[in-house]
Amino acid sequence: MAEQKPHPLKVETFAAHQVITQPNPLRKVMRRVDEREKDDPVSRAEQALADLSVEFETWMRIECARLAAAYAAIQKDGFNAQTREELFRAAHDIKGDAATFGFPTAAAAAESLCRIIEHAPDLDKVPGELIAHHINAIQAIVREQSKIDTIGMADELSARLRGVADEYLVHVNRDRPEHLEAILSPSLAPGD
Repeated sequence: MAEQKPHPLKVETFAAHQVITQPNPLRKVMRRVDEREKDDPVSRAEQALADLSVEFETWMRIECARLAAAYAAIQKDGFNAQTREELFRAAHDIKGDAATFGFPTAAAAAESLCRIIEHAPDLDKVPGELIAHHINAIQAIVREQSKIDTIGMADELSARLRGVADEYLVHVNRDRPEHLEAILSPSLAPGD
């Protein structure tokens, strides 16, 4: 195969500067399309998302079941590296997926649970009810999300859970200023 000569650089000289334009080698491989054949990748992505949206509730229910199973393992075996990690991952996945799947309030409650797991100095000393209330709230939000009158209640529930969680974390981290800064920072969850 013959070696291709590089295209010369175009250099324009001005009084105070030079503009060097490099040839675009992609022009050779680019395909021009007729106006009628224009592909709109954004429209295609939106349509694909709309096609998948019928599955969102099922996926969220699966994530909730995973969260409940992780908590059941903790109730049975206590906190250890594996059970802590699984509970955190389940809550974190819900936090990340919930807004996309149409459950933004569940994301806020899941984020609050993640914060407890991240910032509590000793998870064995976290009141079991605090974790259980978060898990129950996430499940209830996902289960009842389609009912119009529950949206405001879900927002209030998530806000109260976050308030109780923050109050607990501030108390148990009063001697750990590096954690207090993170605890008192604003939420990153969508919709907060």
